[in-house]
Amino acid sequence: MIADGRDAVRIEHDLLGDREVPADAYYGVHTVRAIENFPISSVPISTHADLVVALAAVKQAAAETNRALGTLDPRIADAIVAACAEIRCGALHEQFVVDQIQGGAGTSTNMNANEVIANRALELLGHSRGEYQVVHPLEHVNLGQSTNDVYPTAVKVALGAAASDLSAALRALATECSEKSLEFGGILKLGRTQLQDAVPMTLGQEFGAFAVTIGEDADRIDEAISLIAEINLGGTAIGTGLNTHPAYAAGACERLRRITGLPLTTAGDLVEATSDVGSFVQLSGVTKRAAVKLSKICNDLRLLSSGPRAGFGEIVLPPVQAGSSIMPGKVNPVIPEVVNQVAFEVIGNDLTVTLAAEAGQLQLNAFEPVIARALLSSLTHLSAAVRVLGERCIRGISAREERMRDAVFTSASIATALNPVLGYEATTALVAEAIATGSSIPDLVRRSALLDDDALERALHPDNLCRPRTVE
Repeated sequence: MIADGRDAVRIEHDLLGDREVPADAYYGVHTVRAIENFPISSVPISTHADLVVALAAVKQAAAETNRALGTLDPRIADAIVAACAEIRCGALHEQFVVDQIQGGAGTSTNMNANEVIANRALELLGHSRGEYQVVHPLEHVNLGQSTNDVYPTAVKVALGAAASDLSAALRALATECSEKSLEFGGILKLGRTQLQDAVPMTLGQEFGAFAVTIGEDADRIDEAISLIAEINLGGTAIGTGLNTHPAYAAGACERLRRITGLPLTTAGDLVEATSDVGSFVQLSGVTKRAAVKLSKICNDLRLLSSGPRAGFGEIVLPPVQAGSSIMPGKVNPVIPEVVNQVAFEVIGNDLTVTLAAEAGQLQLNAFEPVIARALLSSLTHLSAAVRVLGERCIRGISAREERMRDAVFTSASIATALNPVLGYEATTALVAEAIATGSSIPDLVRRSALLDDDALERALHPDNLCRPRTVE
């Protein structure tokens, strides 16, 4: 130890020489070098707790497997397993300090995990941090492993948890929209295409469509989760399994499946699985799909609530905060706006994942750290945005029923419902006259005696305007 006026440190050694490490740190020399080398985003890997928990789960599965195969001293294995269990429960996450964006295909993340686990295991065995002759980060914690199988496996486990969270959030949002669909089922309104008046519909149908599209995205997320459940743990450096016991890959996967509760399977070709990141591209793509569609829904909500006097003004979003520092009483659609912005981030992250996946070379993709950062950010931010949208916006929406009904019966587009009885040419003439004179379609039909009142009422009855019907 050195304490001459400075903070206490310990000396650790790697292939580049000796380095000082803070005496109270659970990480070691490899992590210190990574901190110096990658001051990029100032966002440590501990920001994503799912990734830290996943790393500990992988290391625990490896230690349990090596203990069972007789390649790791049971006493050391037990200490490693105990340390991993603590980390999985939330301990020592602040010690995972390397930047999310790093060179080396995730080596710094793996080293950080190895060192933290080794030093906690040493404490559990009654030794001091840094006494690696007892429990070594690489000889023991990393036994039978390589960054190239540990890191992608941990990322997939973390993504599985984060994607499941997004799926659940989407399904909850779909339920909120379904409930609004029932609430608004009898409220007539005007549909619009290309921002022009179209044919009538109900507000319930509009929210019902939101529910269906959101539910479909949850289904696509679930499909992508099944693809990332295939792991390459046991492949070590390039997928050949060098330095592992023949039974290690199967044993480690089985134990990791038990620890995480995820339906993990070992890839049929570990060389292929080590170099391929297609499942990350797939998950990113369906996450972007969900973000794009949610952003479109939020655009609709902002349009439908615009005004309240000079815009569409058909629905009222729940007021959640004052909207202006200069205009008294102004309330803005801030919840849809924040979801829009998260969607923009997800779309950008998808491009990052695409470029990083394409840039891989030969037996390894060196750019998985930025893939992990992009995907974990997309999933966690979108999950939060979806929950906020449901709880602080959709749930509290109210309808301006009279305004919507008036728009239906004063719009010339309602004449479309008369096509089957008057014909296209006659109906077109009605629309032209309505636009030119400002008269309503029902008034023009009555004035010209094209239909009697009963026939006109049947043709324009709300029950007939919003669903298929047999032409009389």
